[in-house]
Amino acid sequence: MKTKLTKWGSDYGLFVIVVILLVSIWQMIVNRGIIPAFILPSPSAIWRSLMDNRELLFQVHLPATLKEVLIGFAISVTAGTMLGVGMHFSRSLEKVLYPFLVISQTIPLIAISPIFIMWFGYSIWSKIAVTILTAFFPIVVSTYDGLKSGAEEYRELLLTMGANRWSIFKKIQVPLALPSFMSGLKMSVVYCVVGATIGEWLGASEGLGYFSRRMSGSLQADAVFAAIFLLSLLGIVLFLLISLIEKQLLKNKVHI
Repeated sequence: MKTKLTKWGSDYGLFVIVVILLVSIWQMIVNRGIIPAFILPSPSAIWRSLMDNRELLFQVHLPATLKEVLIGFAISVTAGTMLGVGMHFSRSLEKVLYPFLVISQTIPLIAISPIFIMWFGYSIWSKIAVTILTAFFPIVVSTYDGLKSGAEEYRELLLTMGANRWSIFKKIQVPLALPSFMSGLKMSVVYCVVGATIGEWLGASEGLGYFSRRMSGSLQADAVFAAIFLLSLLGIVLFLLISLIEKQLLKNKVHI
């Protein structure tokens, strides 16, 4: 236990010190009136707002956003992995789909979100659609690039031993693609939080994005920052969960 704490302190101790220092400076600047509280509320004011609105935030808005994020992430991972694998096996499919994937990322989310609201209304699916559009691309690209970067010498060795394409895929390309795939997952899950928030901001009746928009309309900056804090915390927690899964998968992976 002591060794783990020592390692954690060595890895993240400086970061924690810097965060404490920045928060202290932030609190001091607001307390002295250098920056008005209605523009930048102090950390203590944000914490008070978080506590005052905790039932609404933790029982209504956070679960709504989390539901949108998890559904969007699950669909993005499933469809994105299938497309990445399909593009790996079919050159024709790659030529057809890759340009569309790139084009999809050039469309501003602010511009296309109202279209999703027209199609799906103010239901959860309009927010999920925005989330998928945001999170889909990293999954496809990381899957495809990871599989394509499989070691050619090992592939040729298995071919000379009579292995078929499926055996090469399973024994060589999938294990070597795991680091790239997991990196895509970590990016995607954070993008899901961003996508869900944008969808809620433009049209919703619940969720942290909706809450922050409503609070900004009534100039309650501390409540807006409280919602932003929870969104950031949600993204960090999901990122760390994927990182833990990655660590276990790569630790148990048989090295070639």
